[in-house]
Amino acid sequence: MLKKSLVNRLILPFSLIPWLCVGMIFDSKANALPGQSTEEVGTWMKAHPTLRPGNGEQLYVQKSDTAAQRFTFQASVLPPGKVEFTKNRSTIRYERLAMYDAINGMSFQRLQESLRIIYGLDIYQDFNRAQVVYEYPNQSAIDSARLAKTPIREALKGELRVGDRYAYWVEIAQPRGGKAFTGQMTVFLKTDVDKLETELRTR
Repeated sequence: MLKKSLVNRLILPFSLIPWLCVGMIFDSKANALPGQSTEEVGTWMKAHPTLRPGNGEQLYVQKSDTAAQRFTFQASVLPPGKVEFTKNRSTIRYERLAMYDAINGMSFQRLQESLRIIYGLDIYQDFNRAQVVYEYPNQSAIDSARLAKTPIREALKGELRVGDRYAYWVEIAQPRGGKAFTGQMTVFLKTDVDKLETELRTR
């Protein structure tokens, strides 16, 4: 277990972040989420002990101690999925955390625990109570990917959830018979669910 001072501060090198994702509750409250202004989200990110953008970073943060481990966080005014034009450039539509760990691997559980560390218990519980509206890949997609010899399509495993407050898209890339090393968790506005679900079903 990490020392209490480190847990309270959470100002840690990236190499320690993956271990924070197992069995630890970081009881903070998210102050900025999709639907809020870019200024509010930017201020929250600067004050967040885990995110803290570096010089030149604003709504995008990248942390890496080694080539084998990376963590990124991005807030965007665009809807998740395929890029499309939007008139409103002042409101955040989604926030995404992504991790690459070639040492310990990646899992849905680690992404969920990372969600709790970044946003606190309220959002974590909203995610846990959320309804799964789409899960992939199904057997038909797996068979199609194998026939087309597209292992990347077969490796992508994920789900789309709709909670009381937000929608969530979680995805890892796990090759057949192999270990997952990359994954992402996206928190976004429920108004964008239909768009993203359509894209996931047809990609």
